[in-house]
Amino acid sequence: MATIDKSKFTFVKRDDFASEIIDAPAYSYWKSVMRQFLRKKSTIAMLGILVAIVLMSFIYPIFSNFDFNDVSKVNDFSARYIKPNAQYWFGTDSNGKSLFDGVWFGARNSILISVIATVINLVIGIVIGGIWGISKTVDRVMIEIYNIISNIPPLLIVIVLTYSIGAGFWNLIFAMTITGWIGIAYNIRIQILRYRDLEYNLASRTLGTPTLKIIVKNIMPQLVSVIVTTASQLLPSFISYEAFLSFFGLGLPVTVPSLGRLISDYSQNVTTNAYLFWIPLTTLILVSLSLFVVGQNLADASDPRTHR
Repeated sequence: MATIDKSKFTFVKRDDFASEIIDAPAYSYWKSVMRQFLRKKSTIAMLGILVAIVLMSFIYPIFSNFDFNDVSKVNDFSARYIKPNAQYWFGTDSNGKSLFDGVWFGARNSILISVIATVINLVIGIVIGGIWGISKTVDRVMIEIYNIISNIPPLLIVIVLTYSIGAGFWNLIFAMTITGWIGIAYNIRIQILRYRDLEYNLASRTLGTPTLKIIVKNIMPQLVSVIVTTASQLLPSFISYEAFLSFFGLGLPVTVPSLGRLISDYSQNVTTNAYLFWIPLTTLILVSLSLFVVGQNLADASDPRTHR
């Protein structure tokens, strides 16, 4: 019979608390979200484009003395229609104004309008949607309001309001938010109805947990990806609204630059001195596309079902 070499074995001491130790790795929701978010190459590319445009739009105007309404060089023919070069990166227009300055000043206003309108619509929509999904009394009233408003194209509402109250920065935001939140509230209401009567929420209600706490603690965290998806759709759509309305003279005043205003002013230069038209249009496309792609990828990453 073979002998056992006891020197090769170590006896383990009894530990009554070993079963209380959780050996699974620590899980952080937001770390997992960022890991999933940055995993896609499209996210890195579009995020780089978006950050570059936003930084240029908000930092460059601080140090520039550009005046969109300055026509002092209109009689200086040497400054007119200069092609993009080392001095004028985007060239100049018929008034001798630098298109490089105009693009970044205009992009700043377009992005500001989009972000402010999106935040207002989201806040109102989430709050009213939360109440709408819980209260049956509110549901009966709001469903009728939604049925009326949802049958009117939102762009038509914005056009009519901007035409009625006049062009202006805050007038345009008001027109975009007066009814824009109703669709968000309806989507939040649908999501809350999905989660409201699940077992753990019924148990919380039975134990006397306040309804507001159930919404904030139990239901809203489940809707992060839905809210991010909505924001990713609103941001580029509002930029497009501003560009469309400014193109037809209904958005911002003619004295305020925006990407839509630049595209409108230089629309006759599609073929002649085409850089005046295509550079602002390309900037608008890049802003809208990067916002949408980054937002969609962040929405996918914020869905716990995509985590591993």
